[in-house]
Amino acid sequence: MCNCENTYIPIPMKVERILNENPDRSLRTYDLSFVNEEDKNNFKYLPGQFCEFSILGKGESPFGIASSPTEKDILKFTVNRTGSVTNDIHHLQVGDTVGIRGPMGNWYPVEKFKGGDVVIIGGGFAFTTLRSMLIYMLENRADYGKITVIYGARTPDLFIYKDELKEWDKRDDLILHLTIDRPMKGWGGLCGFVPTITKELALDPTSWVVVCGPPIMIKFTLPVLIESGFPDNKIYTSLERRMKCGIGKCGRCGIGSKYICVDGPVFSYEELKKIPEAF
Repeated sequence: MCNCENTYIPIPMKVERILNENPDRSLRTYDLSFVNEEDKNNFKYLPGQFCEFSILGKGESPFGIASSPTEKDILKFTVNRTGSVTNDIHHLQVGDTVGIRGPMGNWYPVEKFKGGDVVIIGGGFAFTTLRSMLIYMLENRADYGKITVIYGARTPDLFIYKDELKEWDKRDDLILHLTIDRPMKGWGGLCGFVPTITKELALDPTSWVVVCGPPIMIKFTLPVLIESGFPDNKIYTSLERRMKCGIGKCGRCGIGSKYICVDGPVFSYEELKKIPEAF
């Protein structure tokens, strides 16, 4: 979904808020506002889509949109400091101007999910577009059945959106399972890798399910879902980590006959089975 006139031209955005998500400040969430009212009115997206986040004279990188379309006036991105562009993003200050190209790619089929139960399975800082989908469903709560969230991280510090996790855990219309890889002092939640926890929870295979996280997590979670009886066409995942230019020109996201940024990043498992080396 995109109403942008030219995907080559960045939309100017202003940094409104910066939140450190972990103690070493390697994960930060940025709330951006539109500089121009016309851009705000034209920017339409759905959960699962992404943007190219750019700094003039420095470069750009693709990131999944972490905000929900129901959150008006702002776009939210969570950035892990891993290279030159992300390092420059981490030097931004509130009030700085940046650029956004997008929205790009396809989205989670939230319309198809209506009337059914939904399971959301995430890992690490790849919970961004899952946050977008979860907020969207909670804002349209009557449209969906039981919502179950499984979210794993190596350690408690590496969970993102910690304040929201606390609020979600209090809701009686949402089941939240948080798990860390190994037991740690002071942690009272689940312990174990996401695929193991997913198997232990014995989820209802009539549910729709979305998986997004590190490739290794996705690779080992999908077989668990299949073994649990989930149909191939009810399992969705995002290959957003393969994104590069966002418009299918550089060719770096190509796998098999697909360009992830044009044909994805969201795919059903039914589609992925036909794509070699998806993970």
